Amino acid sequence: MKKLLAMILVTFLLLISTFTLPASAAETVNGEQIFSVHCAGCHINGGNIVRRGKNLKKQALKKYGMDSIEAITSIVTNGKNNMSAYKDRLTEQQIQNVAAYVLEQAQKDWR
Repeated sequence: MKKLLAMILVTFLLLISTFTLPASAAETVNGEQIFSVHCAGCHINGGNIVRRGKNLKKQALKKYGMDSIEAITSIVTNGKNNMSAYKDRLTEQQIQNVAAYVLEQAQKDWR
């Protein structure tokens, strides 16, 4: 019986760890402010002035595997190609907030 309960608990923990909770309002408000200061220069309204196809719209994020908080956080932190890394300019929390904002805006089609 103890083994069965332990297996159920492990399964439950594995299941809940795969779900991402929605961002809080404070995270997205902070993310919006950070985005406007650090990101909007290249990504105004979710676009991309450097590489048009690699924008922050829902379809492009999905196409390039960037449609999760983790993926966006990674690229903001470490950069990639023309995208600068922000790990030395923003805190981890600020990066999380901007990632939450980008994902939320992509879901809203940047309206």
